[in-house]
Amino acid sequence: MTLMIQGQLIGPEHPTYFIADIAANHDGDLARAKDLIRLAKDAGADAAKFQNFRVEKIVSDYGFKAMGGQVSHQAKWKKSVFEVYKDASVPFDWTPVLKEECDKVGIHYFSSPYDDEAIEMLDPYVPAYKAGSDLMSWPHGLLKMAKFGKPVLLATGAADISDVTRAMRILQSATDQIVLMQCNTNYTASEGNYDHLHLNVLKTYAQMYPGVVLGLSDHTQSAAPVVGAVALGARVIERHFTDSNDREGPDHKFALNPQNWAHMVEEVRILERALGNPDKRVADNELDTYMVQRRCLRAARDIKAGETLTAADIEPLRPATPGAIQPWEAELVAGKVARLDMPYGKELRWTDLKD
Repeated sequence: MTLMIQGQLIGPEHPTYFIADIAANHDGDLARAKDLIRLAKDAGADAAKFQNFRVEKIVSDYGFKAMGGQVSHQAKWKKSVFEVYKDASVPFDWTPVLKEECDKVGIHYFSSPYDDEAIEMLDPYVPAYKAGSDLMSWPHGLLKMAKFGKPVLLATGAADISDVTRAMRILQSATDQIVLMQCNTNYTASEGNYDHLHLNVLKTYAQMYPGVVLGLSDHTQSAAPVVGAVALGARVIERHFTDSNDREGPDHKFALNPQNWAHMVEEVRILERALGNPDKRVADNELDTYMVQRRCLRAARDIKAGETLTAADIEPLRPATPGAIQPWEAELVAGKVARLDMPYGKELRWTDLKD
């Protein structure tokens, strides 16, 4: 299947679509958010993405404190989860400004909404909805997005196949414009995270949902997983984006800086050129090699006109002169009579022989 995002075709036969997730890396500064949009465009991203939520609609301060402490990547935060999310939120009134900046520099504007009002607010501004992995546990939000009639990009981090099946059933009840994205939601920037990406899940998704565009939402930094995902069929890639990994903030450490982002895009574009098509044939740049490396049948000695050839009189040697007899036809040559003198090493042609 092919779908369209703001006039750009997305699917197996089209270039990979890159989403730079700026998320909280604006650090509460609108001017900085606009700078990151420009940097993302320069680095080769097709879309710049933010996240829209109000902290009280996404986080229970009581709930996290009742857990007795912050875990995983949150354990390193100097503030409470509630405070970090409050600082990271994008004010709704930024939306038209960010959208305008994206239009100005020629990049698509995206945002992931995390509550009812955010979903509704974004409708005039986004060409598609990105559903973060946590929305797999919020069916109402998924269905609400799908009913706007735009493509929905579904991340599937921290989920098992039953979660995916349920979420897809919800989305498919309202739309067939879906990007199904493998995802691992570990934000620690640990080297060990590569062991948990499980890109082969994309094969499972392709079998289960053959008409759905595949993608990868990833929080590691090497280009290799992204290149591998594209080789496995993913055509939408999302990664976090920052201008510097040295900044303070929840998302900077595992985000890609402009140099690494550009390198990732470049590697995928090379892969796309290399994937080609499934038809096995002699490639255009192999035509000369075809002759110089392949063999044809040649005279193994000086042969006089009128001589009857035996197997010992021929041998397969390079180059494969166009029109010469092929080595797999050797049995047909034995017993033939030479029509003309053939010096040692000359290629054999059917026009040179008679019964």
